[in-house]
Amino acid sequence: MDIEKYIKVEKVPGGQLEDSVVRKGVMINKDVIAPGKMRTKIFNPRIILLHWPLEYKKGENQTNAELLKEEDWGVLLQLEEEYIESLCVQILKFKPDVVITEKGLSDLACHYFSNAGVTAMRRLRKTDNNRIAKAYGAVIVNRPHELQQSNVGTGAGIFEVKKIGDEFFAFFVDCKEPKACTDAMCVARNILNNPKLVPGGGATELTVSATLKQNSSSVEGLEKWPYEAGAIPFEAIPRTLTQNCGVNVIRTMTALQGKHANGENAWIGIDGNTGVITDVTEKKIWDAYNKKQPPGGKARSKPQVEREGDADNEQTIPE
Repeated sequence: MDIEKYIKVEKVPGGQLEDSVVRKGVMINKDVIAPGKMRTKIFNPRIILLHWPLEYKKGENQTNAELLKEEDWGVLLQLEEEYIESLCVQILKFKPDVVITEKGLSDLACHYFSNAGVTAMRRLRKTDNNRIAKAYGAVIVNRPHELQQSNVGTGAGIFEVKKIGDEFFAFFVDCKEPKACTDAMCVARNILNNPKLVPGGGATELTVSATLKQNSSSVEGLEKWPYEAGAIPFEAIPRTLTQNCGVNVIRTMTALQGKHANGENAWIGIDGNTGVITDVTEKKIWDAYNKKQPPGGKARSKPQVEREGDADNEQTIPE
């Protein structure tokens, strides 16, 4: 999991330390547009996410309109209202409970949504919209006429707006299909397809990295650098596990590299729940072999160094 994108720490002034909570869902610092007219708590909401303003879009270029009579003003206003109404009608066809847009939302659109019992929120940040889309199965739509039934998010259990301190926060909680269930089913599928297992917790990656570093010390000249360069990326997995556990990354990685340096501790990895360096075989932490080596994929027996004429003879465009 990318903790920078999908885990958020919100600091709210006021209150006590005991008021801190961990919410299993998505929280955004927004209130509904019309608190007195729109619902602030909805069970099993149908969510539509938009990247399009629900208001009359001004022309990007200079526009001139010649008005000869007083009634012409009414015609222009009527056209704007009809445009907003057409957008709202297109959205309401899918019977949403919550409509969220990253752009503006006019008072007229607010009127149509409140009459239809739809809760609306506007000017949401792109990152928050992406979190909601990833968690609850919604698809961010660029234009209302591109909406489809599959774009509506139905994975949230509860939508609720609460006041914390002096600000209002909207919560989407109780995901119907947690990602952990999907991951577990994918792991079961991989094991059924190929029952081979390798040590988890970053132990396999650290062993490969340590082996490449040892081989680089026995090679002289330019041929040692592919070994060195290939060893570094393998350390990304244990480093990410260490970051997710919240322990000291530098100390933990140094200790792991030291245990794998002699090549005798191939079973030493990190416990993803506690962040403790442990023997992964005792903790029964395993990874599917399929995810380490793609089926049918064959790795080269040793790194190869490109020669001077390789670039000239390389085929870049298929015949």
